[in-house]
Amino acid sequence: MDPYLLFALACYAAVMLGIGIYGYKHSTGDVKGYILGGRNVGPKVTALSAGASDMSGWMLMGLPGAMFLLGFETIWIAIGLLCGALLNYILVAPRLRIYTEVADDAVTLPDFFAKRFGEKKGALRLTTALIAIIFFTLYTSAGLVAGGKLFESVFGLPHYAGVLTTISIVVLYTLLGGFLAVSMTDFVQGSIMFVALIAVPIVAAMQFNDWGVMADSTTQWIAQENGLLQDVGQLALLSSLAWGLGYFGQPHILVRFMAIRNVVDIGQATRFGISWMFVSLLGAVATGFVGIAYVQKFGLQLADPETIFIRFSEILFHPFISGFLLSAILAAIMSTISSQLLVSSSSLTEDVYKIFSSKTPDEKQGVMFSRLAVLAVAVVATMLALNPDSSVLGLVGNAWAGFGAAFGPLVLLSLYWPNMTRAGALAGIITGAATVLLWISLPESVIGVNLSGLIYEIVPGFIASTIAIVVVSKLSAAPKQDLINDFHTTVSLLEARNH
Repeated sequence: MDPYLLFALACYAAVMLGIGIYGYKHSTGDVKGYILGGRNVGPKVTALSAGASDMSGWMLMGLPGAMFLLGFETIWIAIGLLCGALLNYILVAPRLRIYTEVADDAVTLPDFFAKRFGEKKGALRLTTALIAIIFFTLYTSAGLVAGGKLFESVFGLPHYAGVLTTISIVVLYTLLGGFLAVSMTDFVQGSIMFVALIAVPIVAAMQFNDWGVMADSTTQWIAQENGLLQDVGQLALLSSLAWGLGYFGQPHILVRFMAIRNVVDIGQATRFGISWMFVSLLGAVATGFVGIAYVQKFGLQLADPETIFIRFSEILFHPFISGFLLSAILAAIMSTISSQLLVSSSSLTEDVYKIFSSKTPDEKQGVMFSRLAVLAVAVVATMLALNPDSSVLGLVGNAWAGFGAAFGPLVLLSLYWPNMTRAGALAGIITGAATVLLWISLPESVIGVNLSGLIYEIVPGFIASTIAIVVVSKLSAAPKQDLINDFHTTVSLLEARNH
């Protein structure tokens, strides 16, 4: 192994662990500090933390690889994601930040739902927490698969060794520093990803004397394999754009809005986050686009299209720079895994444990239970990730749809519809999650069609969840007046801020 490459990766790992130690010393004395950083996170850290935890390894591996598999349909996925993220900042972030504080200082999404609908211990909180844990475990395993592919491709390690190395580093700094460490590492990781996604496609394109010829080569190959942009069918177009719906229900992103210092900072976070996301998505799509032409011209052997960013990093740059670029992949993977582990552990501690426990743990016990929960989720996700044939984009797509359908309509309606009821919320969560799981799992041999291939499962799941919430809320008893008062208090605070 080249010593420059090893040194660069070692420096990156040391920085991540150093931030974990800093977070351990400054923000983990109580549960609120461990889970939300004391609601004192600045706008730039919030924006990059949300972006880095969102995009993960699939942006540097899954999205470029999708250009090989889906062609120009990938562009519509990127457009859908960008629009969804912008709407999430505009529609959800301000109200969620205020409402979670008004709702008796809720620190997790299940905690917010329970307090929003007047439930102390019951089915809504437990169902929300369990669905979050299930889909987060699947989501975390997707990141670990990406980590396994990275270490397998670069260092020649077995897949399982790469998975274990990735989870070991992430668990250590997440256990130590909690939300503050996760957010700070996300900021560093997001910065690394941003630079890498600009540098790699530009340097790869410079290997061609004529960029027009390069573009023609890629376009012809995509036309033969997948069809041109105008050939994308209506259902395929809807499926790609529908990725944006997922943003409204992603707990690891929404928790960033809950933790920001104040609602006034959300405007700056929006500008910073969307700018970062636009450039990063453009770089990821460009990497796949140039990669297709490069493979055609130079005969690059590429067994797995999702490793094109890795191969470019290895063959086009000095080993020390390669180490920095490969750190970007590791950064993307770790940023999402750490966020998912932390949110999963907070649900296990704040929502599952407290429902079944006869006594409320003190702050030190709460932090200890959160750390144990991080470890438990990590173990299960690691076991799921040991299959080297798993697709990063496929696993992310399933988990993204699950969250988007189960929680997306619930989040939006809970923030904008005061007459929504607890029964409606519970019906929406179960209907959305069940629809996605059925859409994924029903075998083609039984029903005669691949439902996920027909249309992305988030679309039927989101629609079914919305209908269930509205219908059941209309049929059930109206919410109590104090809950409606909390809703109007939130709206009043938001209007005061706007004026």
